[in-house]
Amino acid sequence: MVSADGVRAAADRIAGKAVRTPLLENAILNDRAGGRILLKPEMLQHYGSFKFRGAYNLISQLSPEQRKAGVLAWSSGNHAQGVAYAAKLMGVKATILMPEDAPAIKLRNVRALGAEIITYDRYTEDREEVGGKIMAERGLALAPPFDHPHTIEGQGTAALEVYEDAKARGLTLEAFITCCGGGGLTAGSAVILEDVSPGTKVWIAEPEGFDETWASIRDGARCRADVSQHTICDALASPTPGKLTLPIMERLVCGGVALTEDEVRDAMVFAHQTLKLTVEPGGAVALAAILSGKFEAKGKIVALTLSGGNVDAGLFAAVLENRPIPTAR
Repeated sequence: MVSADGVRAAADRIAGKAVRTPLLENAILNDRAGGRILLKPEMLQHYGSFKFRGAYNLISQLSPEQRKAGVLAWSSGNHAQGVAYAAKLMGVKATILMPEDAPAIKLRNVRALGAEIITYDRYTEDREEVGGKIMAERGLALAPPFDHPHTIEGQGTAALEVYEDAKARGLTLEAFITCCGGGGLTAGSAVILEDVSPGTKVWIAEPEGFDETWASIRDGARCRADVSQHTICDALASPTPGKLTLPIMERLVCGGVALTEDEVRDAMVFAHQTLKLTVEPGGAVALAAILSGKFEAKGKIVALTLSGGNVDAGLFAAVLENRPIPTAR
């Protein structure tokens, strides 16, 4: 259902709509890692996240009847913004189910795009159950955050661009590390890299406590995270990997790294001070894998995703000033 040709078709579909984000390299980071680290800064994508890629690829392929009815998505914010913007470009009404404690910047951006927001309690309610009822009541088409072939193939365009830009520099990637929640970006990236760069090993980075994707791959069974716990990496707080994404990742992902909140905070500070980039917690876990030494990059050419930059000012200030971050609960 998900194919390299599908990723290439998605790249053609989003051309001129999505931002082709650059491939960055930093001498200080290379020295610290002991290798060459290539950064894909998707916070420079529309609305600060790679999610627009998959959202546009999916919504652009809806039938006229589905477009007329409108779309439903559930998201902590990045997919919500991607769907809201893609829907706006195509004149489709978007209804977004978001957690009550989603970052204010994400809520604000979704509303500004004209989407309807319905909130839920992420700690006590199942978003898929709540969303399913809304979808049935209103006859809406579903735009899943990761578990749909068109979403997965759209997200894979980020890795295709990384491969193309690295090749243009005469570089062959030995590893590619994704920030992983439900697995859409990882699965799409792994599928296209298997085709164009089969020697590239795909790794995932997850926050501790929400590292159920690597646990699922390792154990051969779909594991669930305890969603009653809090994480600053809200973008990666998916309860379980997707039914479509997991089989792809089981076949193509070779390793996983779990990062503590302190390691994520350190990566955000490094990105701000050294790379001059604002990275949200969930978007910083792949960088944290390098900086913490949990992924050994010495002597290797490694690409990684900085998957988003939507972080509230108060949380970002607390990270930079090394202050405690109050929870929203």
